[in-house]
Amino acid sequence: MSFLTLMIALVFVAIPLVLSKTLHLGLERDTIVATVRSIVQLLAVGYLLQFVFDSESILYIVLMIVLMIGAATENARKKGSSIPGITWKLVVTFLFVQVLTQGILLSLNIIPATAQYIIPISGMVIGNSMVLGILFLNRFTAEVGSRHDETELILSLGGTPKQAVHRPLVTSIKASIIPTIEAQKTIGLVQLPGMMSGQIIAGADPVQAVMFQLLILFLLLTTAVITSIMLGYFSYPTLFNDRMQFIKEQSNREA
Repeated sequence: MSFLTLMIALVFVAIPLVLSKTLHLGLERDTIVATVRSIVQLLAVGYLLQFVFDSESILYIVLMIVLMIGAATENARKKGSSIPGITWKLVVTFLFVQVLTQGILLSLNIIPATAQYIIPISGMVIGNSMVLGILFLNRFTAEVGSRHDETELILSLGGTPKQAVHRPLVTSIKASIIPTIEAQKTIGLVQLPGMMSGQIIAGADPVQAVMFQLLILFLLLTTAVITSIMLGYFSYPTLFNDRMQFIKEQSNREA
């Protein structure tokens, strides 16, 4: 695809702009900003990746992964601002998921140890972990806020903090994982996944493209489960003080 072809493709941006203007939706500015940012950011990343791929330097690969984790953490921490220490909790979670998945992939020779494979797959893993983290934090803070009285009752009857938040915790973990599981049930029937479609467009064998896509699906399932569970068990102890009392001020912010 040439730059001229890309410019012609902006017709798909013009259509929503015209509709927004005609129907007075007020989305013109956001649409333009989103379009410009996506063009600048993706082109910049494209040239950066080209440099990293050509250099094949381990240092550059690590720096790219660190940049991904940093950006994911910055975006996700806003959703869990009421949870003390949420930044380091997110960093540890994203880092653990990345090390675990890449460790398995490389140690079992599932993928070659090259930037061309490590960086794109890392981006998908970290990006999915970020989305799952946001889903979990949104649901968990809402559940805790709405079940304040129930939590207090369990504690007053001698329950431990873990027992007191068991239902909100499990509910939040399940709610954040279910979309990933449901999406996998209809994959290939409702839509062709992005990675598979990209490989097919690039001329790859469709069967090989399917195999790579299945690899990513398996990775994302592990990512979803580990991210939600780790964030859950990192977060719930911060809702209580040293005397196992529910911190009301924090609960009020969440509610």
